[in-house]
Amino acid sequence: MGKNSVSRTNIIGAGEVGSAAPVDMDKGSIHQTNKNLWDTKGNEIIGTTALPLYGSFVSEEKCRLFGDVSGKKLLEIGCGTGHSLQYHGERNASELWGMDISDKQIDKADQHLKACGLSAKLICSPMEEECGIPVDYFDFVYSVYAIGWTTDLEGTFSRIASYLKKDGVFIFSWSHPIHKCVAAEDDGLAFKKCYFDESWYSVSLGDAALALSDRKLSTYVNALAQAGFVVEQMIEESDDDLLQNDNSDFAKKARMLPVSVVFKARKR
Repeated sequence: MGKNSVSRTNIIGAGEVGSAAPVDMDKGSIHQTNKNLWDTKGNEIIGTTALPLYGSFVSEEKCRLFGDVSGKKLLEIGCGTGHSLQYHGERNASELWGMDISDKQIDKADQHLKACGLSAKLICSPMEEECGIPVDYFDFVYSVYAIGWTTDLEGTFSRIASYLKKDGVFIFSWSHPIHKCVAAEDDGLAFKKCYFDESWYSVSLGDAALALSDRKLSTYVNALAQAGFVVEQMIEESDDDLLQNDNSDFAKKARMLPVSVVFKARKR
C-alpha cells in the first residue's frame, strides 16, 4: 500500500470533491450504497489505509497509542482487507476479531491473513447492528478510517463500549472535519462546505457512489461521553517526518490544517 493509496482515502468529503448531492437519511439505502462501493471498486477508488498508518501523515509508530498488545484481545471495526489485523497479529495479540459491512472485504481479509499465517474471527455486518460479538471481552476495539461510515454514531459507540472490558481502550481515526470542508484552490485553501453541516450527501466516483455525513469534532466527543468513554488523547497534527520530501498539493494542505484525526478513549 503506497503513499498515493493513503492519500486517496482523504478524497471523501463534500468540500474536497466539490460535487456532492444531498440524500435522505435512510439507513438501508446508505448501507447498500456503501456496501456496493466496497464490494466492487472501493479499494481502487478510495484506497486502503491500515496500521501503522492511521490516515495520511499520522502513524502509530510515532503516536504509540496501543502500546504492547501481546496477549491482548482486539476487535477491528471496518477491518477491510485485514492489513491492520496483520499488524497486531505480528505483535502477538492473543485474539484477532474483525467486522466489515462488505462480504468481499471479509473474503480479502480472510485470504490475506491466512497467507500471513494468522487467524481471525471475521464477521460480515454493519457496525450498527448486533452480530454475535461477545460483550465485556476485548482489551482494544479500534477502527482505521471506518467509523465515519456509520449511520448511527451514538448507537455504534454504545455497542463498541459493550464489547470492551472495563478500562478497555477504543481507538479510531477518520478524516478531520476541517479537511472535509476545505479544498485547494488557486495555490491556496478555500472553504467549500459549512463546518456545521452534518447532513448526508452522495458523491459519484466514476460508476460508483458513496454516501456520507461530515460530523463535527464535538459530535464525536459528545457521542463518546454519552457511551461512557473518557477521551485520553486526540491527535490532529500531521507528522513532519511523513511530510518530508512530499511536495504534492495534498501534503501542502496537510502542512496548513489537519487532514486526519485520531481519538483514544477508555471505557469507564
